[in-house]
Amino acid sequence: MAVKILTVDDSKTIRLIVARAFKSFDCEIFEASNGVEGIAVAAREKPDLIILDITMPIMDGTETLRKLKSDAALKPIPVIMLTAESGRENVLKIAKMGIRDYIVKPFKEDQLIDKAGRVVNLQSKSQGKAAVKTLADAVSILVVDDKPAISQQIAEGLSNTPWKINGKTSAAEGMHEASSSVPDAILISLSLDGGAGFNLFQQLRGFAKTRAVPIFGMCIKTDTETQSRAEQTGFSGVITKPIDIEALKMKLIRAMSIDTSLLYFSMDENIQYLTLTGKVTSQVTGEVERYLAAKINDMANAGMNKFIVDLSKVTDFDVPLIRTIITLVQSCQELSIRVRMVGNQTVNVKLKAFQEISDMTLDASLEEAQAVLLGQPKPASNQASEVTASESMEGKAPANASAT
Repeated sequence: MAVKILTVDDSKTIRLIVARAFKSFDCEIFEASNGVEGIAVAAREKPDLIILDITMPIMDGTETLRKLKSDAALKPIPVIMLTAESGRENVLKIAKMGIRDYIVKPFKEDQLIDKAGRVVNLQSKSQGKAAVKTLADAVSILVVDDKPAISQQIAEGLSNTPWKINGKTSAAEGMHEASSSVPDAILISLSLDGGAGFNLFQQLRGFAKTRAVPIFGMCIKTDTETQSRAEQTGFSGVITKPIDIEALKMKLIRAMSIDTSLLYFSMDENIQYLTLTGKVTSQVTGEVERYLAAKINDMANAGMNKFIVDLSKVTDFDVPLIRTIITLVQSCQELSIRVRMVGNQTVNVKLKAFQEISDMTLDASLEEAQAVLLGQPKPASNQASEVTASESMEGKAPANASAT
């Protein structure tokens, strides 16, 4: 639900600045040019926050605030006061009025967002919506580590992506960079002097613009105490050194909600494909499982009933892939989706080692699997039988299944 913010100020310019400051957040902005209008709007809309100018005609901010606090229905609404005076006496006077915070004019939009973000839960308009980024999109990764070699290692390791790695060597530099150009993810060394890494994390989480940005802590693998502290503090995760670039990449992909489905799934001639190559690790299997159920449901909704699992270029795999294959077959059978599986000698030998699917038979080529599903003549070399939804798995993969 959008946060309701009421700005009460006789200056149209200030009201425009306030509206513009919250433009990228899920907020509904209401305006009033004086205290009388402000009270009327507050009573009608019940805003979550009021930004109130102290110097106005008709009814100034002091009187407006007094009336707000005397109304039982409006009293709980937090108020941030705008003032042109910064003297200690004036500040103390304002504070005694029962306001939540104050801002001295002139002010920057970032300052307003920071103050408001401490009072209400500001969320960017993109938060909560489906991810639209893919691996082809450029994202920005901020790395804060006093050892430049770490930032360089990460940049080199991720050089096969369009991601921009921005390295900073101190917490102060990192905070300045994050506040001026909000990154898509942040990596912070937890070995910075004086606990600066943890302090930076708290600053970033208290800053409205970076509150939702994934933040990972980095420390050596053997420092389990620091890892535990980072988890308890609320870091998105911990990256251990020496850094496993592939593991880091996968964590960043998940944290930034990047859609990697195009690496594995494709569609052609009304056939859904799942294609895996090389060594299929548990990380890859986990990625596939992120999208599998949705892909199968989308097929059913679109009236598609043909699925090919292509393992012909797989060199090695382990138990997680077997479980995924069994789940895939069972799900497809429930929705009357016909499945074929293509493999090679290495895959076939590995499958035989798993009792659940030891009796599976694979198609020798993608062309053979396509021919069967499309009702076309298949090569004479193809002796595999196809799996249809009518075949029962009886608690395990069907016998002579060419696609599980």
